[in-house]
Amino acid sequence: MKQLEIQACTLPTEAQPLRVREFDALLATVVRSAQRIGPLTLRVDLLPTPEVAATVANLLVRETACCSFFTFNLVASDGSLELDITVVPRQTAVLDAISERVRAVRA
Repeated sequence: MKQLEIQACTLPTEAQPLRVREFDALLATVVRSAQRIGPLTLRVDLLPTPEVAATVANLLVRETACCSFFTFNLVASDGSLELDITVVPRQTAVLDAISERVRAVRA
């Protein structure tokens, strides 16, 4: 019998506020816009620089190590840098919270 994969955050509790601050700093400084492109996906338009791409990629690699319910797709194309954040259906509340954080830190 196949064991079900639990899709939850495994980042230690004491490290979670630091990770949230990392995301907030990123969202406040490099996000140009964000829009929900589907019930499970948020598209974030980022400043298209090599430094931003490297910083975002570093953070995303670390985030996928502890939160298996995320899929991140970072695409640099034709002078733009876009990040698609996708979650599994049971985690749409997490995507909603990210959307709200983008609005809050950009306000």
